[in-house]
This record gives sequence, structure tokens and C-alpha cells, in this order.
Amino acid sequence: MNARSRYDHLTSYRQHFLDIAVECSELTLPYLIIRDEIRPTYKDLRTPWQSVGAKAVVTLASKLMLALLPPQTTFFKLQIKDELLGTQLPAEIRSELDLSFAKIERMVMDSIASSSDRVTVHQAIKHLVVGGNALIYMGKDGLKHYPLNRYVIERDGNGNVIEIVTKELINKQLLPKEVAVLADKQSRETVGSGRLSGDDVEIYTHIKLDNNRWIWHQEAFDTRIPNTEGKAPKDASPWLVLRFNTVDGEAYGRGRVEEFLGDIKSLNALAQALVEGSAAAAKVLFLVSPSSMTKPQTLSKAGNGAIVQGRAEDVQVVQVGKTADFQTAANLASQLERRIAEAFLVMNVRQAERVTAEEVRLTQLELEQQLGGLFSLLTVEFLIPYLNRKLLVLQRNGQLPKYPKNLVSPTIVAGINALGRGQDRESLTSFIMTIAQTLGPEALMKFINPDEAIKRLAAAQGIDVLNLVKSVEERSAEDNAALQQQQQMMLAQQMPEYLKTPALDPSKNPQVAEELQALQGAIAPQPPQS
Repeated sequence: MNARSRYDHLTSYRQHFLDIAVECSELTLPYLIIRDEIRPTYKDLRTPWQSVGAKAVVTLASKLMLALLPPQTTFFKLQIKDELLGTQLPAEIRSELDLSFAKIERMVMDSIASSSDRVTVHQAIKHLVVGGNALIYMGKDGLKHYPLNRYVIERDGNGNVIEIVTKELINKQLLPKEVAVLADKQSRETVGSGRLSGDDVEIYTHIKLDNNRWIWHQEAFDTRIPNTEGKAPKDASPWLVLRFNTVDGEAYGRGRVEEFLGDIKSLNALAQALVEGSAAAAKVLFLVSPSSMTKPQTLSKAGNGAIVQGRAEDVQVVQVGKTADFQTAANLASQLERRIAEAFLVMNVRQAERVTAEEVRLTQLELEQQLGGLFSLLTVEFLIPYLNRKLLVLQRNGQLPKYPKNLVSPTIVAGINALGRGQDRESLTSFIMTIAQTLGPEALMKFINPDEAIKRLAAAQGIDVLNLVKSVEERSAEDNAALQQQQQMMLAQQMPEYLKTPALDPSKNPQVAEELQALQGAIAPQPPQS
């Protein structure tokens, strides 16, 4: 079966998820996901009556982006497996290995920062929030994102992807000559020819898992395109199939917008009613009695402050009289907006004259803790495959040194793990502050081990303490050196008094001359040892 037939076969299983994704997109970001059309018609998209959904999606996507790929720190850590320390490797070399691993981590992050990976990942995360599905291809020239209407997948019973088929439009001038000749021979009216208006050609990419490795090729007009074959290890595939929420037995994911689709629909309907009702209420109409002496023309032509003959009861203004109904709709819309903002982690700071920084920090921490369930799947399906592929490509290009995989294991320290470290930091800081406030600073210094507290705070912050925090041996050596220097200074200050005594006067007691020279040599400052 060729790639086009396989794509058409798997499309029926995707249609339900695509319909829901399009509906969610129409209420939030209408341009994000469209129907699976042969060529987009570029017609005007339906604009929603509210922008709460768009703000919620962009905010949540930005938070996820900063949490998964933080710009100021690494999202992974290379470390020696703990069970090997002391058995196969001496524990003393761990610090040296950590320094080497830190250099490799910085090289990987520099490579990511110099590329456009974050732009593509942010676009994919927006698709995940709205439609629940996204596909990323990690090519040589960077990342490429496929929306839900451009790919189909098939999974096994355990939910693992075993087949992917993508469809895209490429200009025939960019294709080999054999494909360009086929495109010229095909008629535009031929069904399934792949020839579209203009010079675009439908290209299908068929990716399949075979013998624990991924293999793929491209086809056009049901013919395999030469030199488009590729293969990759199973655990370092360039094709990353992402989901937001999973349901057992479903090949595609569910988005965050779908979970709160009822509130967004209701808010959109209420916003439409309020906008249209407000427009009707803002319209000013004067009714003039037919038997009135005042003519409508006279009233319409009269300027501001003009004097016109007539009676006040003959002229009335049309009033909607729906203020109470508008108030009810506005209150419900405010409640829906608040619920949506909380669900999508939009931080609303309390409006008051005095809002402390601690209140803002606690509010933000509470919102970030809600991301725990959202990070789990993205860490497994995105960060780990993305890191494995990135390390493989950089090692093949010679930009990174190779390391033994049986000794070194990369560990993700972003996402849910970063939230765990943040919670540890908050708990430890609160515990120390509670002891200091209730029992006093003396009890804090008596019962708390400063070395262990500093190590735990550094671990919670993700900071390497190597050569940063002084060890116990270094502090003991510095204390001993300071004590010896103090003793030497005290002895030097007391030396003139000792010399005034008759027993220590060299002129009266010649035997102490040699002892004084030895004593002065002992209290003299010692040169620093290399």
C-alpha cells in the first residue's frame, strides 16, 4: 500500500479529533487549526466575540515553553549512575566528571539558543493546548512543525507510535526532475493525481517502525522519490509525536481547551449577547407623537440649545429597559472569565492599594503547582526524545564528545522535576524561618547544620556547589591558619615586655641570645607555600 492510500485510510480515525480541534481553534485562535483541505481557501476566519480564550492559550503556552526549555538554565543534567560509584568508578572523580558534564550541557544549550528550536516548540505547544496534538520533525536545518490536519498516526496496544504519514505541499521546482515530469503529465482534473492549481505537488512521507528502528521515505504521484530514504534508532527518532492529554485506546490526544469548552462556549455566547445588546441600548431614537405640533424635521434640525415649540410629552426617547438582564449576563460572564483564567494559569493580581510581593509570589507559586499534571506527559513524549536526538546529532557532527551510555545517564531537571525542586526550596526556607522566629537565632545555630542546609538549598535551586561553597576541611584549615596568625601577633606584641626583664636581657645573660634568635624566627611570618 502506497503512502497516499495509507494516509487516506487513517484519515477516518483522525476526523473526530480534527473536528473538535477546529471548533476549539475557532473560539480561541481561529488561524491555528483549519480543516483538512487540499488547498486552503484563505477565506475570512470567523472572529470570536471574546478574546479571553486567545489570552488564556497564549499565556499557558508561554508558561509551558519557559518551564520545558528554560532560557537561563539547562533542562537536563548528565551524571554518573549512582550504583557505579565506589564499585566501578572511584567516588573521588565525581567532581571532575561533573565539571566535564557541565561543559557538555552548556554546549548543548548554546546549540539550542543559536537555532530556532524555541520558536517551533512554542508553536507546537499552542497546538497542544488548543487541539491536543502536534508533530515535530528534527531535521538538519532545524525543527519543523506539522499541524493535526497534515499528519495521521497509528499506535499499538500500549500507546506507542508505530506508523506516521504526513502530507505537505511542495513546489515542483524543488523536486527531482522525475517528479517534475510526472507533475507536468498529470491532468488537473484527474482525481488523486496530486496536481493542484499552480505548481504545488502533494508529497507524502511514510514513517514506520521496523525492527526497533525508524525508516521513512517520501512519495509523489504514488511513486517513491529518489534519495529520500532515512533511518534512525528507536530511542532517537527525529519524529516527535506530542499529545497534551491521553485517553486509553485513542491514538490522538485531547487539548486543554476541550476540557473547558463548555465555559468558553458559554462565555462566547454571553459576550455576543452583551455586545449586541449594548449596541442596541446605545442607539438613540426619538418618538414624536403624530398629533404633536412639533414636527420631526424641526426636531432633527434643531441645534444644541435651540428653542422649539412643542410639548415634552409629545417627544419620547426609546429605551431598552434591560439593565437588570444585562447585569445578570455580565456577572455570569465575569464568573466564566475567572474560571477560564484559573484553568489556564493566568495570574490575576488582587486590585488594591497595597499588594505585597509575597502575596504575588504565593499566587504565582500556586498557579505553577497546577502545571504538575501537564508536565508529566510532555516530559516523557517531548523532552526525553528531543534530548536524545539532540545529543545524537551533535555527537555525529563532532560538536560533542561521545560518552559511554552504560555509565552516564541524562536526567531531565525541567518540567515536573523543576516544580519538585521549587517545592523543596519553599518547604526548606519556611522550615528555617519558622525555627528562627519561634525559637530564636540561638536555637537555629544550635540545631541546624549549616553545611547540610546550604547543600539542600543549592540542590533545590539547581546550582552546582563545586568550588562555590567551602568544604569542612577548607574552613578548618582557614580557622587554624587564622588562630596561628593571631597567636603570633600576640606573641610579637608581648616580646618587648619580655625583653625588659633581667633574665632575658642579652647584656646581662649572654646565654639567652641564641634562644631569642630562635624565638624571633618562630614568630616571623612564614612565606606562602606553593
